[in-house]
Amino acid sequence: MAAAGDRSVQPEAGGPDSYRSPLASRYASPEMCFVFSDRYKFRTWRQLWLWLAEAEQTLGLPITDEQIQEMKSNLDNIDFKMAAEEEKRLRHDVMAHVHTFGHCCPKAAGIIHLGATSCYVGDNTDLIILRNAFDLLLPKLARVISRLADFAKEQADLPTLGFTHFQPAQLTTVGKRCCLWIQDLCMDLQNLKRVQDDLRFRGVKGTTGTQASFLQLFEGDHQKVEQLDKMVTEKAGFKRAFLITGQTYTRKVDIEVLSVLASLGASVHKICTDIRLLASLKELEEPFEKQQIGSSAMAYKRNPMRSERCCSLARHLMTLILDPLQTASVQWFERTLDDSANRRICLAEAFLTADTILNTLQNVSEGLVVYPKVIERRIRQELPFMATENIIMAMVKAGGSRQDCHEKVRVLSQQAAAVVKQEGGDNDLIERIRADAYFSPVHSQLDRLLDPSSFTGCASQQVQRFLEEEVFPLLKPYESVMKVKAELCL
Repeated sequence: MAAAGDRSVQPEAGGPDSYRSPLASRYASPEMCFVFSDRYKFRTWRQLWLWLAEAEQTLGLPITDEQIQEMKSNLDNIDFKMAAEEEKRLRHDVMAHVHTFGHCCPKAAGIIHLGATSCYVGDNTDLIILRNAFDLLLPKLARVISRLADFAKEQADLPTLGFTHFQPAQLTTVGKRCCLWIQDLCMDLQNLKRVQDDLRFRGVKGTTGTQASFLQLFEGDHQKVEQLDKMVTEKAGFKRAFLITGQTYTRKVDIEVLSVLASLGASVHKICTDIRLLASLKELEEPFEKQQIGSSAMAYKRNPMRSERCCSLARHLMTLILDPLQTASVQWFERTLDDSANRRICLAEAFLTADTILNTLQNVSEGLVVYPKVIERRIRQELPFMATENIIMAMVKAGGSRQDCHEKVRVLSQQAAAVVKQEGGDNDLIERIRADAYFSPVHSQLDRLLDPSSFTGCASQQVQRFLEEEVFPLLKPYESVMKVKAELCL
């Protein structure tokens, strides 16, 4: 085996001796990896060249049916080795593929890329990829929301201890807490869809966005230049194109795209952090497979590894927003090339990361396990303190003095707290109240006053209204894909 730094060994790219992105090799789905693959990218370049040639022919340029057919027949005939050699020679990726495409289309070689600049294929392909990547993410996010909605509905009435500052607070229900997660994800679903719908095609704009080369091709006919732009935009499936561009589409588009993905990352991080905390409290767990190992040393461990993975990758997703922010800020005049290498990485990584955390979160949400007895025990530990106001009010209704009762409750509460904190015992406040003759007027009411369901307010009703009025209508466009199960990668 070669020592570290030994250059006599040349590892195969993508093999076990070469670095591979864990997003592609370990985590993200095959369909998302394909959208950002070289084959998808360069096939789309050829499709764009074909659409351009077809539109130019329709508008009167001397392009033959034979040339068009030759391009159509070779859309998938990509010689990647030749393209790599050409790029190494020319130091230009687009021209390398123009030559490679022309090699298998000798009759059409002279009209491929006619009048276009590199960003015609580069930027328009990026926009097509972004649109299609959203098509993959949206149903996955909808499925996560749907699974959590089912869980919220099932657990709508189960009282649980609420937490503020991770300190015991008023009771809520397991379903109501889940609705906090769902609400954030619904906002993400709407935002992702909005940004996808707002995507505009760069179109056919030329080297600095002036369309000068196309105006020359059509001998000063502005109408034909506008028609060319419109025709290619429609062929690409976009409703509209930018009227104004430099050499590229404005890089603020990338900010919009990564902003909503980063926001999704924040939502998932919060959800999975809550799940991890609840797992530590033993109130709720993510799925745990029969042969899954939680720790190599501690055989009893049931670590929330799926939620931890989501948090880990969500942090990466949230940081990626910095790349397009800085890129957009330093695009001098019509364009500088310092955007290219950065965008190759951050756009793909953002979608592959979002894809991974949605696949994982769907898997989690399909197998959440609740432990009602643990929840009930924790309620019993805290509810006596929370019930003291109800006990005081009941005593006043029975003819007692609020101030006297308040003082009695204060003293007994401190005694019970000392047992819990200093002796490690159970909360015995209610036993102390039962044993105190002062509270005899309400002794028969204590069970009712301590019923956890009486402390959850409108939580159950809120869950029902929220799901029916906001969640289910939002999910309606995705009904046909709801049955798909999540496949958890490595």
